[in-house]
Amino acid sequence: MNILLWHVHGSWTTSFVHGSHRYLIPTTPDRGPYGLGRARTYPWPDSAVEVTPEDLPGTDVDLVILQRPEEIDRAEAWLRRRPGRDVPAIYVEHNTPKGDVPNTRHPMADRDDLLIAHVTGFNQIFWDTGASRTTVVDHGIVAPAVSYSGELDRLAVVINEPVRRGRVTGTDLLPQFAEIAPLDVFGMGVAGLADHLGLPADRLTSHDDVPQDRMHAELARRRAYLHLCRWTSLGLSLIEAMAIGMPVVALATTEAVMAVPPEAGALATRTDTLLDAARRFIAEPATARQAGAAARTAARDRYGLDRFLADWDRLLEEEVCGSR
Repeated sequence: MNILLWHVHGSWTTSFVHGSHRYLIPTTPDRGPYGLGRARTYPWPDSAVEVTPEDLPGTDVDLVILQRPEEIDRAEAWLRRRPGRDVPAIYVEHNTPKGDVPNTRHPMADRDDLLIAHVTGFNQIFWDTGASRTTVVDHGIVAPAVSYSGELDRLAVVINEPVRRGRVTGTDLLPQFAEIAPLDVFGMGVAGLADHLGLPADRLTSHDDVPQDRMHAELARRRAYLHLCRWTSLGLSLIEAMAIGMPVVALATTEAVMAVPPEAGALATRTDTLLDAARRFIAEPATARQAGAAARTAARDRYGLDRFLADWDRLLEEEVCGSR
C-alpha cells in the first residue's frame, strides 16, 4: 500500500515505517510541523519517502493515517481527496484525554467515515468517542541495540518539557529521588531543570535532545529507570528502557500498570514505596539486574516490532478492503 502520514511522533513513526508498505512523508522547505519529512535522528528504511504538497494530487494513495484533527483538511487540500470519503483513513490517537476527564469528547467522536486507533487500552476507555468505531493497536518498538550494564549508581529519567508540563510529568517528585541518587534527565526542553527545582548540579544533570542511539547507550549505564508521569499515554521511552534491561520504578498510573509487571521493578501510587525501591536498586546491583531481566522479557514479548506490524497489517487490510 501507499500510506500517507505525517511525521509527528518520532519513535512511533519509526516503528510504523518498518512495515512492508510505502510510506509517504510530507515535506516542506521549512521542515515545520506539517512538513518535517524523514527523521534525521532515527534509522528509517528507504520505503519511507518524502513527498511535497505539490506532488500529492497526482500520487497514488491507498490510505491516510491522521494524528491531529487539522490533518483532515490539510490532507484534502493537498490530495484533493477527502480522507474517509475519497480515500480510507485511520485516526491514530496517541494521547490521554485532557480537560473534563473522563467526559472529554474526542475530536473525531460520532464519525462514520474513519476508524480511531488508540495506542493503549487505557486511552480507548477514557476518551468519549461516541459512535465512532475504535480499536487498540498496542505500541511496538525497534529494540535498542544496547544492553543494560547498570554500572553507574544513578537514576535515569526520560521526559519532554518537564518544566512546562510540571505535575503531568511528575517533575515535582524528582527532588525526592535526587536525595537517593543523582538523576540524569534526558529529553527535549530539559535544560535548566536543576535550577528550576532548586537542586545542585551534582544531583540532577540534564541531557537535552540527545540522539536516540546515544541516549539508549547512556540509559543502559544507569542503575534504574524512573517513570513518574501522572497523566500521559504510555511513553515509548519506558518500553525502550525495559527492552534494554533496566529495572523500572514507576507510578501506577494510566497504561503503565499493564506494561510493567511486578517482577520488573516497582509499580505503586505511594511515593514511599517507589523511593524504597530506588534505594534497593542503588544498593543492590544484583537485584536491579534481576528485575531488569524481567523488564526486558516483558517489553520484548508484548511490545515487539513483529507483533506491532502484524497487527497494523491486519487493520490496514481490513480498512482498505472494507472501503472498496
